[in-house]
Amino acid sequence: MYNSSTIIAVPVFNDWESLSILLMRIDEVLDSENIHADILILNDGSTITHQGYLKILETKAINQIYILDLKRNLGHQRVIAIGLAYIETHIDCQVIVVMDSDGEDEPKDIPKLLDKCHEENYSKIVFARRTKRSESLIFKIFYNIYKSLFKLLTGEYIEMGNFSIIPIDILRRIVVVSEIWNHYAAGILKAKIPFVSIPCKRSKRITGRSKMNFISLVMHGLSAISIYGDIIGIKSLMVAIILMLFSIVMIIVVYIVRVSVPDWAPYVAGLSFIIFLQLLTISFSFIFLILNGRNNFVFIPERDFHYFILKFSNIYSRKNSNY
Repeated sequence: MYNSSTIIAVPVFNDWESLSILLMRIDEVLDSENIHADILILNDGSTITHQGYLKILETKAINQIYILDLKRNLGHQRVIAIGLAYIETHIDCQVIVVMDSDGEDEPKDIPKLLDKCHEENYSKIVFARRTKRSESLIFKIFYNIYKSLFKLLTGEYIEMGNFSIIPIDILRRIVVVSEIWNHYAAGILKAKIPFVSIPCKRSKRITGRSKMNFISLVMHGLSAISIYGDIIGIKSLMVAIILMLFSIVMIIVVYIVRVSVPDWAPYVAGLSFIIFLQLLTISFSFIFLILNGRNNFVFIPERDFHYFILKFSNIYSRKNSNY
């Protein structure tokens, strides 16, 4: 299909059984499309060894399987940031596919992403846009609430996750985006890096139970929203100023009518003044928070990733591979 070098980066934390099945599915899909690729497993400080799970004896399309071990568990968003920085620094390739290890990202969508990336002349990230999710009804409800809240607070609509393909030229821009440390997709949005999306159905987990519970969903959502802290801070500041003006108007109105309505006027005036002082304090807090956030030194993947690397190793090589 393409005479190009493809790396598939897969973050994993203890989910080795699902990963072993996923790798065989990836190999079948790639072989049917005459695509060859290398796999980079991003081991997010797993407490269970992969030995005994990755029992691949022979592949047709996967040439090499590497594993990048981290010194500690960081979460899948941060391990992706470190993996991308490692690839950009140490691995020569043309495109990088990022996908989860639990099987919810369908291997059969990889050729679709590659086709779209080729169609865009390798000038944009291609995300898989979810058209149907396989989670429970409650999860879907809260997920839709999160997307609506994200749109309200940031002005951006987020409809993609980790599953994507990154051309190497775009990767060189991504590894200096500090925001991907907290949320990969939201970081791309904030940095205004060019991307397109294609519709893809989200599949079901291969084995076990999903680690994305309610608490994880809230943390994931807050991580995405936190990237836009400066924008949210400014919007909150504007709301606080408007309420302050409203409080001042209320005080003036109460002062004007104090003679005709003497009983409740002092209470309303006092309450309005207290609200005014509280909003004034909140406004200054937002101002200092925004300025402090813009002046702080942040994690830059290209510069700081090596602090978290434990080791890099090759755990599989296909026979007669040209790599």
